[in-house]
Amino acid sequence: MNKKALIATSKLVQDHEFIYPFYRLKEEGYEVHTFNCEKKQTLGYFGTKIPPKEDDKIIQLNEIDVKNYDILILPGGVKSMEILRLNKDLIEMIKKFDQSKKIIAATCSAVMMLISANLTKGRNVSGYYAWKDDVINSGANFVDKPCVIDKNIITSPHYKYVAEWMAGTISVLNKNN
Repeated sequence: MNKKALIATSKLVQDHEFIYPFYRLKEEGYEVHTFNCEKKQTLGYFGTKIPPKEDDKIIQLNEIDVKNYDILILPGGVKSMEILRLNKDLIEMIKKFDQSKKIIAATCSAVMMLISANLTKGRNVSGYYAWKDDVINSGANFVDKPCVIDKNIITSPHYKYVAEWMAGTISVLNKNN
């Protein structure tokens, strides 16, 4: 089976939160596709090319078939979330990943995407501390830990924990495969 991962992002993504999972999943043998609102290579908040090479696969929403992916990665970045949260088709696609019991790994501000998709109620969720009230108001239990695993949703509060977040993510992927 060909292992595939999808990273959903936009310009001004928090660079570390895109780059680390991008390469970590490649190390695990995953083919990594990027959904990028700009439909072309763009720049993260700190100027990193997203995706890193022009020939890295950029996919559009109408090309995404959830059943073809093992995991959805949602990197953060406040400015990126302002763009992504307005994309109703993307929100619906995130819901389809959850309905299909696919792994969704979100970090930092990307917890807002989970809230917008109504996936947090009754779950243990981490996220950037500034969104604690939003997480609680969405019906979730806010957990301040480097990596929180609740069934198919894996969350982390900050890019300083990308190693713990991805270690948790990889462990869940390995259990499912």
